[in-house]
Parts: sequence; C-alpha cells; structure tokens
Amino acid sequence: MPTVDRVLPAGTGTEQTTVEPPVRPEPPSEPEPIVSVVVPALNEARNLPHVLDRLPQVDEVILVDGGSTDDTVAVARRLRPDIRVVTQNRKGKGNALACGFAACTGDIIVMIDADGSTDPGEIPSFIAALRSGADFAKGSRFRAGGGSADITRLRRAGNRMLSVLVNVLFGTRYSDLCYGYNAFWSCHLDVFDLDSTTPAPISGDGRLWGDGFEIETLLNLRAARARLAIEEVSSFEHNRIHGVSNLNAFTDGIRVLRTIAREWPRGLRRGSRQVAGRSAR
Repeated sequence: MPTVDRVLPAGTGTEQTTVEPPVRPEPPSEPEPIVSVVVPALNEARNLPHVLDRLPQVDEVILVDGGSTDDTVAVARRLRPDIRVVTQNRKGKGNALACGFAACTGDIIVMIDADGSTDPGEIPSFIAALRSGADFAKGSRFRAGGGSADITRLRRAGNRMLSVLVNVLFGTRYSDLCYGYNAFWSCHLDVFDLDSTTPAPISGDGRLWGDGFEIETLLNLRAARARLAIEEVSSFEHNRIHGVSNLNAFTDGIRVLRTIAREWPRGLRRGSRQVAGRSAR
C-alpha cells in the first residue's frame, strides 16, 4: 500500500520542537595581578610631573623620599592623591628601593626612576613578560628595540665588560648588567635579602652594602643565584629631564666590581634560567 506524506497544519500541537543545549558558564578567568610601582626620589619635584603623569593604570604607587629639601613630596601628593610616601631609613638608591619594596602590597613590583630617564609607558611590557612566565623582568638598553640617550662611551664600555664578567662567573646571558628598570613577582622578594630596617651606621657614609647604585647589579646577581626565570625586556633610557645625576662612573663601577666579588662565592655554577627577551617598544 503506498505511503502518503501528511502535512500537519501549524498549531496542531504535533510540531517538533528543537531543544537548545544547556548554556555552560565560562570558566573563571585568571584575576588581574595587583601592580605596585616604586619610585625612589631625592629632590625630584620638577621631574615628577612628567613621570607620574605618564604612568599607565596601576594599583599602587609608592614614592620613597630620601630626605628631599624641595617640594618632592608635596608635588607627588598633588599629582596623585592616592600615592603612598615612604621615608627611607638610610641613604642611597638601594636603601630607597629596599624600603619601597617592603611597603608594597601588590603581586607585581615595578621599579622606575624619578628623573624621567625610565619610560613609564614601558611598564605593560614588563608586566607582560612576567605574566608570560618570567619571575624577573630585567630591562636592557642593549637589546634590539632598546637604547640610551644618556649613557656615555665610558659607562657603555664598563657595562659591557662587567656584563661579560658576570655572564662567565654566574652562567647568565645578560646584555645590560647596570640598568635599574626591572619588575618581579613580589613572592620572590625574599630572594633579594634586602635590609630595610637596620638604622644607618654611625661611621662611614651612612650606608650598608647594597644601599648605593650597586643595587641594580645585586638584584640581577641574586635573581640568577636563585635560578629565577629571567627575561630581558628592551628599554630606551632617556636623558634626565632636570637636575644632575648622582651616579659616578668610577666609584660606582668599583662598587659594582666589589658586589660581583662578594656575591660570586655563593653564585651559580650551572647558570640561571633565562627565557627569550622581548621588546618594550
């Protein structure tokens, strides 16, 4: 018997209904890390407007004042009412950074200079390096995409020789040993073993070892010694906007050499973990 196709009119209650699959909720995304920026400053009132105005969106800005006699603190508070001001307990950039790091509450700590030489606009590149797997993002003026408008030939040559020496002794592949633009996960702060509580010594220049510009080398060496995953980030160093730098190529170079000598007996023999660098520009 032939089969007859029947077309049922709409609304008879016999239509087939399509059942939509249940909507599954999206897995929770990874929370954004809290970012703290540490800015050591000594008489930088004229430079702070340039530096603080160029900061990208961050969660915490800590100004470490080294006993400024100008309006550094007042200018900082006027520009950023949310800024936290910390007074360092000894002298020198290294001590300022130690005090600033100790006050941070963020997941990521970024260190920049108050004189306008380090570009705050590069901070997202340092954060990206950390979020991609690095423990320590190390700025470099000598990678592709980096550069410097400030470094002299003498300092460039000295930096190159010191970098080679450290790479041989510590098994690293640093292209720029003496540069102070870095970022790291705050959970690694103990690796650097910085002293932010001991009072200034009565004798000498009022500084402990690591309180001066040698801090930049010290951080790099201790990151390598702890086998942190290190990524170099290309960075461009600008000229200081106002004022005169306290850096002395000869005396601070000697302090860097002494830092290498002091750290090497406890240094690496198998090399640090270093991932591929990236450009900040």
